[in-house]
Amino acid sequence: MTHEFAKSPATEAILKGQEYCPFIPVFGPPAVMFERGVGTELWDTDGKRYLDFLCGIAVTSLGHCHPAVTEAISRQADTLLHVSNFFANPVATQTAVMINDLVVEAGGSHGQVFFCNSGAEANEAALKLARKFGGRGRHVVVSALGSFHGRTLAALAATGQPAKHEPFQPMPDGFRHVEYGDLFALQAALDPTVAAVLLETVQGEGGVIPASVEYLRGVQELCRDRGILFMLDEVQTGFARTGEWFGFQHAKLDPDVLTFAKAMGNGMPVGALWAKKEVAAVFAPGDHGSTYSGTALATAAVQAVITEMKRIDAPSLAHNKGKYLSDALSALPKVESVRGQGLLLGLELGAGADAKSFVNTMLQRGLVVNAVNATTIRLAPPITVSTAHMDEAIAIITEVLS
Repeated sequence: MTHEFAKSPATEAILKGQEYCPFIPVFGPPAVMFERGVGTELWDTDGKRYLDFLCGIAVTSLGHCHPAVTEAISRQADTLLHVSNFFANPVATQTAVMINDLVVEAGGSHGQVFFCNSGAEANEAALKLARKFGGRGRHVVVSALGSFHGRTLAALAATGQPAKHEPFQPMPDGFRHVEYGDLFALQAALDPTVAAVLLETVQGEGGVIPASVEYLRGVQELCRDRGILFMLDEVQTGFARTGEWFGFQHAKLDPDVLTFAKAMGNGMPVGALWAKKEVAAVFAPGDHGSTYSGTALATAAVQAVITEMKRIDAPSLAHNKGKYLSDALSALPKVESVRGQGLLLGLELGAGADAKSFVNTMLQRGLVVNAVNATTIRLAPPITVSTAHMDEAIAIITEVLS
């Protein structure tokens, strides 16, 4: 069975002479082939314009081809791309300091950073850190049902979606899942074998479901009382997406471990593990690594993102624009509720709805969003989105839902 692109004249020309798609079929047939983007707008290979209200799943938070990020990547590409981790480079060093400063300013403690290439890798590093911290026999990590932490094997095992585990059984042991938001269920799972708890402050893939302040503070307190690491996956919520620099700020938390990716590079593949100094200290040389950890090119992009987000006060923009979108969408007849924080929103359409069908129609009308489950549509537009573009997106959603 072949795996083909959805054919337009341009894609037929691109694939002319090929008997099959060149990609391994892990993503399914792509609906559109995009070739250019600026800000909130995308254009496909046929020249059709779209509004991007998904941002590569909360990645291009400053919009496509932001001049400050583009210039930083270009300048760095002409200076130094990469050296091995036998050596340092000033760009990665300064960027790690900037990330730690952001965590401290957000109410966290001082810590240290490990750079990697993705959110899954950041979570893999966190899971290894938890095992080293706990020691043999105290290696279990508790996470939530409905969570998503990545598709590498340990990150997948931590992901609380059993259907995703089935093709790859047996999964690595040492992982336990409890109901998200249920503090009593979590407490019951914390036996002496547990080294860490890993949670998202907003479950993105799980349906854009924010955890309550009381729940998150309760989890932190349980972890403190039992000497368990309190680890938060901020891959989707980090870097201003929720209306604060990080999701943990909404509950005024002091996490032991944080993982980042997505928006921190605005499209450059980069992730990071941050841990309190006393926790990070359990790692010794050789315990973990990556060829591209702290490569100058990727960290130059991160540095530009942080600098620009500070300049425009990105958290405030995400908060205010998120409220504008949420208020408008909540008023639509077929929207049962709008969940989320800042510019990470989920439109709940209610039982019996077919969110995927609505999403496909919106794509035909020129709006990029996605269905995270059968009844929920996720919106994560750029933090730089204009009011005019929000109004245009609202009009498309209103027309399609009606």
